[in-house]
Amino acid sequence: MELQTAFETRRSIRHYDAEKKVTKEQVETLIKAASLAPSWKNTQTSRYYCVLSEDKVAEFSQKCLPEFNQKNSAGAGLVGFDNDGNPVNEAGDGWGYYDLGLQNENLLLKATELGLDTLVMGIRDGEAIREMLNIPETENEVAVIAVGYKAKEANMPKRKELEEIAKFF
Repeated sequence: MELQTAFETRRSIRHYDAEKKVTKEQVETLIKAASLAPSWKNTQTSRYYCVLSEDKVAEFSQKCLPEFNQKNSAGAGLVGFDNDGNPVNEAGDGWGYYDLGLQNENLLLKATELGLDTLVMGIRDGEAIREMLNIPETENEVAVIAVGYKAKEANMPKRKELEEIAKFF
């Protein structure tokens, strides 16, 4: 798949096919792609907590997500992202969040290339996630990403015109 095609076809999916399952090997491929993103001073602070078994996905959804995200991610597996939270420069751990955004995009585009669909969810119960997945206090939960196969098509929302988002000097 051409990169431009991935840009144009990737969507945030809110209806997944519960019959089609994502494999551990597919998730490993997504994480490897994510890890190729640049990070400040090559610190590579991200950690991945992957919930793949049907029982654990159901438990995670029920305990860690608000009802609307439970519905939005039903039928998908869940891959969570965090950083280790240690300040590495005068910006504190803010660079880790920036780096994770870069990695998230790599993961989303690789998923699109593989025919998988995703939904990034920031609204979740961080403490419940920490407890359920045994995440150390030195790490911050940043996002939950549902990964699966869409059950129905999603249209691309209207994008702002170039003139609205860019100034040239």
